[in-house]
Order: sequence, then structure tokens, then C-alpha cells
Amino acid sequence: MRIIQLTLTVFCVLLMSSIAFAQDKKEEQSMDPQVIMEQYMKLATPGEQHKLFASLAGSWTTKTKEWMELGKPPMESTGTAEMKMLLGGRFLQQEYNGQMHGRPYTGIGISAYDNLLKRYVSTWMDTMSTGIFSMEGTASADGKTITLNGKHAELGGGYMTHRAIWKIINKDTQEFVMYGTHHGGKEMKMMEIFYTRKL
Repeated sequence: MRIIQLTLTVFCVLLMSSIAFAQDKKEEQSMDPQVIMEQYMKLATPGEQHKLFASLAGSWTTKTKEWMELGKPPMESTGTAEMKMLLGGRFLQQEYNGQMHGRPYTGIGISAYDNLLKRYVSTWMDTMSTGIFSMEGTASADGKTITLNGKHAELGGGYMTHRAIWKIINKDTQEFVMYGTHHGGKEMKMMEIFYTRKL
């Protein structure tokens, strides 16, 4: 009886070892450096989302509305934006000049579509902060309405969450609308920027 038990035990150990060995071999094959490099090269290739961004390169005029307080009319201002593609058509850079809260304002943003994560990523830095604001999101089926979400730290602690809707209406017209929520309160419309291409 003990011999049978010992034989079964040895058999089970050998079976498990062979399965583990086969899995290790499979992982080694899937981790082949050449295969990995080919996958990364494919992921690094700009796609349709990047082509849409490229169509926005150029000079723009802007009309901005800012809602500072609920129930009060927005502050309105005008500005300009320069957009260009970076790094072989992989990233869209925007340099914006105008006013914000009644003061001169400059901001630089980078918009991207991450082929690996399959999502849009946006970063923004400007003359009103020393931080970098990041948002991520998805697009409509045609790729022309991008919804982004993010948050930034507030004075006194906590975070303000944001939701932005970027509509690429056509190659000459864009709209960017941002909503914000203070400390989990009610969402409010904060800003609206309408872009028109300079002809």
C-alpha cells in the first residue's frame, strides 16, 4: 500500500513539474526580445486618433467664457492658440495665450492617444500654477468627442474633480467645455472655449 502511495505521490510531483516547466517555456517564448520589440514598434505607430490630432495643427483664435460663481454671468475674453504635432505625429501640443480671471494667461498642453492603454491622455501647465494637471478619457465612436476626467489639489486640502468635453466639430472649429466639482459637491460648468481656425 505504501509503495502505491509513494508511486502516486512521485507521479503527481513529476506531473506538476512538467506542467510548470511547460508554462515557463511558454513564458520564455512570449518574452522573446524580438517579439517584444515588434509589439512596441506597432504600439509606437501613430493611428487614426493621431491623424485627427494632426488635422488640428495651425493657428486659432479663441473665445472664452468663465463661470466664477453660480447664478452670475460668465467673464468673457478672447485669445489665440498655436497647435502643432510633436515627435513624428504622436502628440499634439497647444500653446494658448489669452486671459484667465481677468489676467494675462499662457498655457501649454499636450494631448495624446495611448495605443497601449487605449485611452486619451492630456496634460496642462500654465502661468497660474507650478503644477501639471493631467486628465484621461475616451472618445465617441467617430473619435470627435473626447471626454476627459481628472482632479487637482485645492487650497485648504482635498481635491477638485474635473470633467471636460472636447468636441472637434470640423477641421476649422473646436469646442472645449470644462465642469468642476468642489469636495464632492454639485458639478458646475466652469469654462467654455470656442476655437476658430485663422484663415
